[in-house]
Amino acid sequence: MKYSPQELDAVQAAAALERPLRAVEEQLVALGTALHRQDAAAVDAAAEQLHVALAAAVEHFTRAARHGAVPAPLRHRLALAGGQVAAQREALARATASLDRAIDVLIPRHAPKSFYSAAGASERHGGGGALLA
Repeated sequence: MKYSPQELDAVQAAAALERPLRAVEEQLVALGTALHRQDAAAVDAAAEQLHVALAAAVEHFTRAARHGAVPAPLRHRLALAGGQVAAQREALARATASLDRAIDVLIPRHAPKSFYSAAGASERHGGGGALLA
């Protein structure tokens, strides 16, 4: 069976896009594993490698799109990877917010002021007067 030059170009383009896309998918798995293990060093390393892999994949896909050679299955996988990145970012943001709330309960940001100063007199907190512009 003989392939046309256009078919061969399409196969080569798909193969060239497969490598960077697979790297993104692998780094997403590594990041998910590190997050699950709560390994801060591994999360940091995986996030950095994911960033590099995403930049490379976007560059390859952009170049291929200019030539109209991005197969639909690869576009779909890239979209899924983007969704996974967004989901992990959201999960991390929620975990961070939860941790911040727990820390606020344990260590209030604004310690209550005592009614009396070290000299024993009542402290004055701001006057009751109007602000002048």
